[in-house]
Amino acid sequence: MGKGRLEAFSDAVIAIIITIMVLELKIPQGASLADLAKDELGSIFLSYILSFVYLAIYWNNHHHMMHAVHRVTGRVLWANVHLLFWLSLIPFTTGWMGENHFLQWPVALYGLNLLMAGVAYYFLAHSLLSVHGKDSTFAKALGNDWKGKISIVIYAVAIALCFVHPLIAFSIYVLVAAMWFIPDKRFEKAE
Repeated sequence: MGKGRLEAFSDAVIAIIITIMVLELKIPQGASLADLAKDELGSIFLSYILSFVYLAIYWNNHHHMMHAVHRVTGRVLWANVHLLFWLSLIPFTTGWMGENHFLQWPVALYGLNLLMAGVAYYFLAHSLLSVHGKDSTFAKALGNDWKGKISIVIYAVAIALCFVHPLIAFSIYVLVAAMWFIPDKRFEKAE
């Protein structure tokens, strides 16, 4: 089965998720720059920026990974929908975290959302690996996927540290995003 519909559907879903997030942003009451930095709006906007970056990272890496793919199966389609499910929860967890000024449980749930999206992406990549085989160009591009594996571990640690101080966890989420910000060159080389 071809991959075109999977790519088109994924692109559309991610675009809708970003649209939902931006529509949730509140307009500041006032016309000065200081009004943007008020406590409530500052935490909401900061949460939005991080989530937008995460969605952009997933979209970018998904795009590059799909260009290294030649075919998909039903299992791959379900793995992709699994990833999209977790990504679709990002507007909710982003809003809850921002509205509650980075308190423990909202930051922990946001981290759990990131953790599950990371696990889902790992499942998608390995479902594609099973379709293309261990000696394929896709397998060589995927390599040992150390960044994917370490990200999942870091998210789990950050969730635990959230109960020490939520801003430690939030900082770690920013660190993981920074680690992935540069597009994954493994798949670009395989195209």
